[in-house]
Amino acid sequence: MEGLAETIGIDVDLLRKLIASAAAVLIVLLLRWVTLRWVMHLVEDDDGQYRARKITAYAATLVVLITLAFVWIEGFDSLPTYLGLLSAGLAIALSDLLKNMAGWAYILVRRPFRLGDRIEIKDVRGDVIDVRLFRFSIMEVGKWVGSDQPTGRLVHVPNGWLFTDEVANYTEGFAHLWDEIPVLITFESDWERAEELILETLAERAPDVERIAGPQIRETARKYHIRVGKLTPMVYLSVRDSGVLLTARYMVGARERRHTHDKIWRGLLQAIASEPAVAVAYPTVRTYLEGPVSVSHPTSE
Repeated sequence: MEGLAETIGIDVDLLRKLIASAAAVLIVLLLRWVTLRWVMHLVEDDDGQYRARKITAYAATLVVLITLAFVWIEGFDSLPTYLGLLSAGLAIALSDLLKNMAGWAYILVRRPFRLGDRIEIKDVRGDVIDVRLFRFSIMEVGKWVGSDQPTGRLVHVPNGWLFTDEVANYTEGFAHLWDEIPVLITFESDWERAEELILETLAERAPDVERIAGPQIRETARKYHIRVGKLTPMVYLSVRDSGVLLTARYMVGARERRHTHDKIWRGLLQAIASEPAVAVAYPTVRTYLEGPVSVSHPTSE
Protein backbone atom coordinates (compact mmCIF):
# COMPACT_ATOMS: atom_id res chain seq x y z
CA MET A 1 0.00 0.00 0.00
CA GLU A 2 2.80 2.40 0.95
CA GLY A 3 4.77 1.52 -2.21
CA LEU A 4 1.70 2.15 -4.37
CA ALA A 5 1.11 5.46 -2.59
CA GLU A 6 4.71 6.52 -3.22
CA THR A 7 4.45 5.50 -6.85
CA ILE A 8 1.26 7.50 -7.36
CA GLY A 9 2.53 10.32 -5.23
CA ILE A 10 -0.32 10.62 -2.73
CA ASP A 11 -0.71 10.14 1.00
CA VAL A 12 -1.15 6.55 2.23
CA ASP A 13 -4.18 7.42 4.33
CA LEU A 14 -5.82 9.12 1.37
CA LEU A 15 -5.19 6.07 -0.81
CA ARG A 16 -6.77 3.79 1.80
CA LYS A 17 -9.87 5.99 1.90
CA LEU A 18 -10.14 6.04 -1.90
CA ILE A 19 -9.89 2.25 -2.12
CA ALA A 20 -12.37 1.79 0.74
CA SER A 21 -14.81 4.20 -0.92
CA ALA A 22 -14.58 2.42 -4.29
CA ALA A 23 -15.00 -0.97 -2.62
CA ALA A 24 -18.03 0.26 -0.66
CA VAL A 25 -19.72 1.59 -3.81
CA LEU A 26 -19.07 -1.64 -5.71
CA ILE A 27 -20.36 -3.80 -2.83
CA VAL A 28 -23.53 -1.75 -2.41
CA LEU A 29 -24.22 -1.81 -6.15
CA LEU A 30 -23.69 -5.56 -6.20
CA LEU A 31 -26.04 -6.04 -3.24
CA ARG A 32 -28.67 -3.86 -4.94
CA TRP A 33 -28.37 -5.88 -8.14
CA VAL A 34 -28.77 -9.19 -6.28
CA THR A 35 -31.70 -7.84 -4.21
CA LEU A 36 -33.40 -6.45 -7.29
CA ARG A 37 -33.08 -9.74 -9.18
CA TRP A 38 -34.64 -11.56 -6.23
CA VAL A 39 -37.50 -9.06 -5.91
CA MET A 40 -38.19 -9.09 -9.67
CA HIS A 41 -38.49 -12.86 -9.47
CA LEU A 42 -41.14 -12.56 -6.71
CA VAL A 43 -43.08 -9.52 -7.97
CA GLU A 44 -44.80 -9.93 -11.34
CA ASP A 45 -46.81 -6.73 -11.82
CA ASP A 46 -45.11 -3.69 -13.40
CA ASP A 47 -46.19 -1.38 -10.59
CA GLY A 48 -44.50 -3.52 -7.94
CA GLN A 49 -41.32 -3.84 -10.00
CA TYR A 50 -41.17 -0.09 -10.51
CA ARG A 51 -41.51 0.54 -6.78
CA ALA A 52 -38.84 -2.08 -6.07
CA ARG A 53 -36.38 -0.35 -8.41
CA LYS A 54 -37.06 3.05 -6.84
CA ILE A 55 -36.82 1.79 -3.27
CA THR A 56 -33.59 -0.15 -3.82
CA ALA A 57 -32.07 2.86 -5.60
CA TYR A 58 -32.92 5.15 -2.68
CA ALA A 59 -31.65 2.63 -0.13
CA ALA A 60 -28.40 2.01 -2.03
CA THR A 61 -27.73 5.74 -2.37
CA LEU A 62 -28.31 6.31 1.32
CA VAL A 63 -26.07 3.41 2.35
CA VAL A 64 -23.29 4.66 0.07
CA LEU A 65 -23.52 8.16 1.50
CA ILE A 66 -23.38 6.93 5.08
CA THR A 67 -20.50 4.58 4.27
CA LEU A 68 -18.53 7.37 2.62
CA ALA A 69 -19.19 9.57 5.63
CA PHE A 70 -17.88 6.79 7.85
CA VAL A 71 -14.72 6.58 5.72
CA TRP A 72 -13.99 10.26 5.19
CA ILE A 73 -15.41 12.17 8.16
CA GLU A 74 -13.78 12.03 11.56
CA GLY A 75 -16.06 11.03 14.43
CA PHE A 76 -17.69 8.12 12.59
CA ASP A 77 -15.25 5.57 13.97
CA SER A 78 -17.71 4.44 16.62
CA LEU A 79 -19.65 1.36 15.45
CA PRO A 80 -22.81 2.22 17.44
CA THR A 81 -22.82 5.69 15.89
CA TYR A 82 -22.43 4.20 12.43
CA LEU A 83 -25.17 1.62 12.96
CA GLY A 84 -27.49 4.25 14.39
CA LEU A 85 -27.02 6.53 11.40
CA LEU A 86 -27.42 3.59 9.03
CA SER A 87 -30.68 2.48 10.61
CA ALA A 88 -32.01 6.05 10.65
CA GLY A 89 -31.09 6.48 7.01
CA LEU A 90 -32.76 3.23 6.04
CA ALA A 91 -35.89 4.23 7.94
CA ILE A 92 -36.03 7.51 6.02
CA ALA A 93 -35.36 5.84 2.66
CA LEU A 94 -37.95 3.15 3.26
CA SER A 95 -40.51 5.36 5.02
CA ASP A 96 -43.18 4.91 2.33
CA LEU A 97 -42.59 1.17 2.26
CA LEU A 98 -42.83 0.89 6.06
CA LYS A 99 -45.93 3.10 6.12
CA ASN A 100 -47.66 0.88 3.57
CA MET A 101 -46.80 -2.22 5.60
CA ALA A 102 -48.18 -0.56 8.74
CA GLY A 103 -51.33 0.32 6.79
CA TRP A 104 -51.72 -3.34 5.79
CA ALA A 105 -51.48 -4.39 9.44
CA TYR A 106 -54.02 -1.68 10.34
CA ILE A 107 -56.46 -3.05 7.74
CA LEU A 108 -56.13 -6.57 9.17
CA VAL A 109 -56.45 -5.54 12.82
CA ARG A 110 -58.79 -2.52 12.91
CA ARG A 111 -60.89 -3.42 9.85
CA PRO A 112 -61.71 0.05 8.48
CA PHE A 113 -63.09 -1.86 5.52
CA ARG A 114 -63.38 -5.41 4.19
CA LEU A 115 -63.32 -6.95 0.74
CA GLY A 116 -66.47 -5.91 -1.08
CA ASP A 117 -67.05 -2.73 0.93
CA ARG A 118 -67.70 0.48 -0.98
CA ILE A 119 -65.38 3.20 0.31
CA GLU A 120 -64.10 6.64 -0.59
CA ILE A 121 -60.58 7.84 0.16
CA LYS A 122 -58.84 10.94 -1.25
CA ASP A 123 -61.42 11.46 -4.03
CA VAL A 124 -61.24 7.78 -5.02
CA ARG A 125 -64.57 5.95 -4.63
CA GLY A 126 -65.38 2.33 -5.36
CA ASP A 127 -65.58 -1.28 -4.18
CA VAL A 128 -62.56 -2.90 -2.49
CA ILE A 129 -61.61 -6.01 -4.48
CA ASP A 130 -58.10 -6.81 -3.23
CA VAL A 131 -55.83 -6.08 -0.25
CA ARG A 132 -52.07 -6.67 -0.43
CA LEU A 133 -49.00 -5.92 1.63
CA PHE A 134 -48.31 -2.51 0.10
CA ARG A 135 -51.62 -1.45 -1.48
CA PHE A 136 -55.28 -2.28 -1.90
CA SER A 137 -57.30 -2.18 -5.13
CA ILE A 138 -60.64 -0.48 -5.80
CA MET A 139 -63.09 -0.96 -8.66
CA GLU A 140 -63.82 2.71 -9.30
CA VAL A 141 -67.31 4.19 -9.47
CA GLY A 142 -68.45 7.71 -10.30
CA LYS A 143 -66.00 10.22 -11.85
CA TRP A 144 -67.21 10.87 -15.42
CA VAL A 145 -69.91 8.18 -15.10
CA GLY A 146 -73.20 9.35 -13.62
CA SER A 147 -74.14 8.51 -10.05
CA ASP A 148 -72.49 5.39 -8.56
CA GLN A 149 -72.00 3.28 -11.69
CA PRO A 150 -68.60 1.59 -12.28
CA THR A 151 -66.12 3.29 -14.61
CA GLY A 152 -64.29 0.06 -15.44
CA ARG A 153 -61.00 1.30 -13.98
CA LEU A 154 -59.02 -0.40 -11.22
CA VAL A 155 -57.38 2.05 -8.81
CA HIS A 156 -54.43 0.83 -6.73
CA VAL A 157 -54.24 2.78 -3.47
CA PRO A 158 -51.16 2.74 -1.18
CA ASN A 159 -51.99 1.41 2.28
CA GLY A 160 -50.21 4.41 3.80
CA TRP A 161 -53.06 6.67 2.70
CA LEU A 162 -55.07 5.34 5.64
CA PHE A 163 -52.88 7.38 8.02
CA THR A 164 -53.10 10.68 6.11
CA ASP A 165 -56.62 10.76 4.64
CA GLU A 166 -60.12 10.07 5.92
CA VAL A 167 -61.88 6.89 4.80
CA ALA A 168 -65.65 6.91 4.16
CA ASN A 169 -67.25 3.46 4.26
CA TYR A 170 -70.60 3.30 2.44
CA THR A 171 -71.53 -0.24 3.47
CA GLU A 172 -70.14 -0.88 6.96
CA GLY A 173 -72.90 -1.59 9.46
CA PHE A 174 -75.85 0.08 7.74
CA ALA A 175 -75.26 -0.84 4.07
CA HIS A 176 -77.93 1.85 3.39
CA LEU A 177 -77.68 5.57 2.63
CA TRP A 178 -80.06 8.50 2.77
CA ASP A 179 -80.79 9.87 -0.68
CA GLU A 180 -82.79 12.92 -1.75
CA ILE A 181 -84.73 13.95 -4.86
CA PRO A 182 -85.57 17.66 -5.22
CA VAL A 183 -88.87 18.41 -7.01
CA LEU A 184 -89.45 22.08 -7.89
CA ILE A 185 -93.06 23.08 -8.64
CA THR A 186 -94.55 26.43 -9.63
CA PHE A 187 -95.97 28.87 -7.07
CA GLU A 188 -99.42 28.42 -8.64
CA SER A 189 -99.35 24.65 -8.06
CA ASP A 190 -101.15 22.93 -5.21
CA TRP A 191 -98.10 22.07 -3.11
CA GLU A 192 -100.09 19.96 -0.65
CA ARG A 193 -101.31 17.79 -3.52
CA ALA A 194 -97.76 17.64 -4.85
CA GLU A 195 -96.56 16.41 -1.45
CA GLU A 196 -99.21 13.68 -1.50
CA LEU A 197 -98.09 12.57 -4.96
CA ILE A 198 -94.47 12.39 -3.86
CA LEU A 199 -95.27 10.38 -0.74
CA GLU A 200 -97.45 7.98 -2.73
CA THR A 201 -94.66 7.47 -5.27
CA LEU A 202 -92.10 6.90 -2.53
CA ALA A 203 -94.36 4.38 -0.80
CA GLU A 204 -94.74 2.53 -4.09
CA ARG A 205 -91.22 2.69 -5.53
CA ALA A 206 -88.72 3.42 -2.73
CA PRO A 207 -87.29 0.42 -0.81
CA ASP A 208 -89.10 -0.58 2.38
CA VAL A 209 -85.98 -0.25 4.51
CA GLU A 210 -87.91 -0.40 7.79
CA ARG A 211 -89.06 -3.91 6.92
CA ILE A 212 -85.91 -5.08 5.13
CA ALA A 213 -83.14 -3.82 7.42
CA GLY A 214 -84.71 -1.85 10.27
CA PRO A 215 -83.54 -4.13 13.13
CA GLN A 216 -80.02 -4.42 11.69
CA ILE A 217 -79.70 -0.65 11.27
CA ARG A 218 -80.82 0.04 14.84
CA GLU A 219 -78.46 -2.62 16.19
CA THR A 220 -75.55 -1.00 14.35
CA ALA A 221 -76.67 2.42 15.60
CA ARG A 222 -76.50 1.21 19.20
CA LYS A 223 -73.05 -0.22 18.57
CA TYR A 224 -71.67 3.08 17.24
CA HIS A 225 -73.84 5.33 19.44
CA ILE A 226 -75.71 6.81 16.45
CA ARG A 227 -79.17 8.31 16.73
CA VAL A 228 -81.55 6.80 14.18
CA GLY A 229 -84.98 8.30 13.67
CA LYS A 230 -87.62 7.37 11.14
CA LEU A 231 -86.49 5.07 8.33
CA THR A 232 -89.62 5.68 6.26
CA PRO A 233 -89.60 8.22 3.37
CA MET A 234 -90.43 11.86 4.12
CA VAL A 235 -90.82 15.16 2.26
CA TYR A 236 -89.36 18.55 3.24
CA LEU A 237 -90.67 21.86 1.90
CA SER A 238 -88.79 25.08 1.13
CA VAL A 239 -89.18 28.07 -1.20
CA ARG A 240 -86.86 28.99 -4.05
CA ASP A 241 -86.77 31.86 -6.54
CA SER A 242 -88.51 29.84 -9.25
CA GLY A 243 -91.06 27.98 -7.15
CA VAL A 244 -91.75 25.69 -4.19
CA LEU A 245 -89.13 23.02 -3.57
CA LEU A 246 -90.31 19.65 -2.23
CA THR A 247 -87.39 17.42 -1.30
CA ALA A 248 -88.12 13.69 -1.13
CA ARG A 249 -85.84 11.93 1.37
CA TYR A 250 -85.62 8.15 1.56
CA MET A 251 -83.19 5.40 2.47
CA VAL A 252 -81.70 3.12 -0.17
CA GLY A 253 -79.01 0.45 -0.51
CA ALA A 254 -75.53 1.86 -1.07
CA ARG A 255 -75.29 0.25 -4.53
CA GLU A 256 -78.90 0.89 -5.59
CA ARG A 257 -79.06 4.68 -5.66
CA ARG A 258 -79.14 5.19 -9.42
CA HIS A 259 -81.64 2.40 -10.09
CA THR A 260 -83.96 3.64 -7.34
CA HIS A 261 -83.52 7.25 -8.47
CA ASP A 262 -84.67 6.26 -11.94
CA LYS A 263 -87.73 4.36 -10.66
CA ILE A 264 -88.88 7.20 -8.41
CA TRP A 265 -88.42 9.91 -11.06
CA ARG A 266 -90.42 7.90 -13.60
CA GLY A 267 -93.24 7.51 -11.10
CA LEU A 268 -93.14 11.21 -10.16
CA LEU A 269 -93.28 12.41 -13.75
CA GLN A 270 -96.22 10.11 -14.48
CA ALA A 271 -98.06 11.29 -11.36
CA ILE A 272 -97.45 14.99 -12.07
CA ALA A 273 -98.51 14.60 -15.71
CA SER A 274 -101.87 13.19 -14.60
CA GLU A 275 -102.47 15.95 -12.01
CA PRO A 276 -103.50 19.31 -13.53
CA ALA A 277 -103.10 21.13 -10.20
CA VAL A 278 -99.34 20.47 -10.12
CA ALA A 279 -96.78 21.73 -12.62
CA VAL A 280 -93.00 21.38 -12.59
CA ALA A 281 -91.22 24.74 -12.38
CA TYR A 282 -88.32 25.97 -14.47
CA PRO A 283 -86.52 29.32 -14.78
CA THR A 284 -88.88 31.87 -16.36
CA VAL A 285 -89.00 35.62 -16.98
CA ARG A 286 -92.22 37.56 -16.33
CA THR A 287 -92.92 41.14 -17.45
CA TYR A 288 -95.63 43.29 -15.84
CA LEU A 289 -96.89 46.34 -17.77
CA GLU A 290 -99.12 49.13 -16.43
CA GLY A 291 -101.39 51.35 -18.52
CA PRO A 292 -102.33 51.08 -22.16
CA VAL A 293 -99.80 49.58 -24.50
CA SER A 294 -99.76 50.79 -28.09
CA VAL A 295 -98.24 48.91 -30.94
CA SER A 296 -97.31 50.88 -34.07
CA HIS A 297 -96.42 49.45 -37.42
CA PRO A 298 -94.09 51.25 -39.77
CA THR A 299 -95.89 52.77 -42.74
CA SER A 300 -94.70 51.73 -46.11
CA GLU A 301 -93.84 54.53 -48.55
